[in-house]
Amino acid sequence: MTVYHDSFPWLTIIGLIPLVGSFLLLVPGFADLAIKRIALLVSLVTLGWVAVMTADYNVHKAGFQFAQSTSWIGQFGIRYAVGTDGIGLVLILLVAVLVPVVILASWHDAEAARPTATSVRTFFSLLLAMETLMIGVFAATDVFLFYVFFEAMLIPMYFIIGAFGGPQRSYAAVKFLLYSLVGGLLMLAAMIGLYVQSVHQLGHGTFDIFALEKLHLSTGLQDWLFLGFFIAFAIKAPLWPFHTWLPDAGAESPIGGSVLLVGVLDKVGTFGFLRYCIPLFPSASKTFAPYVVALGIVGILYGALVAMAQRDLKRLVSYTSVAHFGFIAMGVFAFTSQGGTGAVLYMVNHGLSTGALFLVVGFLIARRGSRNIDDFGGAAKQAPILGGAFLLAGLSSLALPGLNSFVSEFLVLVGTFTRYRAAAVVATVGIILAALYVLIAYQRTMQGPLKAGLEKMKDLDVREIAVISPVLALVVVLGVYPKPLIDIIKPSVTATYDRANRHDPAPLDASACPLPGGYDGTGKTLPDFLTPAQYAAVKQGACS
Repeated sequence: MTVYHDSFPWLTIIGLIPLVGSFLLLVPGFADLAIKRIALLVSLVTLGWVAVMTADYNVHKAGFQFAQSTSWIGQFGIRYAVGTDGIGLVLILLVAVLVPVVILASWHDAEAARPTATSVRTFFSLLLAMETLMIGVFAATDVFLFYVFFEAMLIPMYFIIGAFGGPQRSYAAVKFLLYSLVGGLLMLAAMIGLYVQSVHQLGHGTFDIFALEKLHLSTGLQDWLFLGFFIAFAIKAPLWPFHTWLPDAGAESPIGGSVLLVGVLDKVGTFGFLRYCIPLFPSASKTFAPYVVALGIVGILYGALVAMAQRDLKRLVSYTSVAHFGFIAMGVFAFTSQGGTGAVLYMVNHGLSTGALFLVVGFLIARRGSRNIDDFGGAAKQAPILGGAFLLAGLSSLALPGLNSFVSEFLVLVGTFTRYRAAAVVATVGIILAALYVLIAYQRTMQGPLKAGLEKMKDLDVREIAVISPVLALVVVLGVYPKPLIDIIKPSVTATYDRANRHDPAPLDASACPLPGGYDGTGKTLPDFLTPAQYAAVKQGACS
């Protein structure tokens, strides 16, 4: 793997900007309004730096760019090493886009949830600290450094949920923390195993991902180490059946926390599949791929069916994410360029569409003081802009053609079909179910007779329009023209699979095999045109 070192510390500076802002907000003397403005300004400056770095990214270079590496804990071969390929870059960009949106959306949440003298200072400081850690986890190329960011993210999110969340916030925060810690301990054990192997095979211990990829691990050891990383990432994603912490955490977190939790933090799990599980453990990845695809299918169907049964708006959106992560995991472990590209694009699009849904739900809750779907009805009559935002966000979530999620979902299904046909066919049922849970929720909250108590419901104000507009604009733009992101993502996905010696399946070429009498020689590739004996020969590699 080629690593392009840069004399300018792009990623370090981008990570430091929100961290410095976080500490700045803790300095006594700032009024609440000044704290909010500083937090918003810092997040916008971070977004500007990320945009400039993205413009400088060379899509024609297959490898990691903007790389830096310096010794950190030399006795154990631990380095401060960062760099990014197209996969990490688009997720860093997602972080930079969503954090200013979350800050603006949470303008009054801290005082409402916890009316103390330091609540505003603490809340916005935690948001900026979260931004630094999320950028770090997508930029790290040293496994130990990644682990530090991976675990450190738990701290601010725990306090965001536990201090500023809903009525069951303590239970949800502890459950989120315990699940994540269990996964982190399993990954730590696997990391130690890799480190010991590096000492034996390389003569020195290292956590450098590119050096670890060169280790020769026995099949049994590789399987166990893979499971250590995989379970940690499956919990973080969350992939069914490791998902049970998400509905509670998503429902009890404040809206800004929910957007970051489900829109960004969960992507660390699916990102980890691509960044660590597949390149470090290629043989084990191949062995477990069918089982992961099966878990993805169950998650797609289970998440959609349970979402339809929800009466709590925030839990409904949380369960839809279980279904979406099933698609992402399926695309990653299909080991095709289309499936992998679609999965990474899905991570970005899911962050936008689910983020928009949570924002709209937050607007509804702020007006009604309830998360119960049955407390709404006919709301679009009183708040047509809010109703339109809900509809557009919902249509994006169900992958309507012309909106962002459609392209990623289509690529995942096409890429999966070339390797796991039955899985792709079954997964398409999830598309139908998604239409049901989104449209039923929209109908119950926005259509029909006006519910008593909503007569004076206000439409979106200027701040709320400023919050939701950029997200919905990206939903439309990326649905119509996703090429810029695909151009960044696809070379990196292909390179990742190449490092694991996984490639797109070659098409069956009937013209290259002995053909049955009467075949017209047009070179059709469907196995139905071959006799059973010829098809068996193709599967055994006797003909291409």
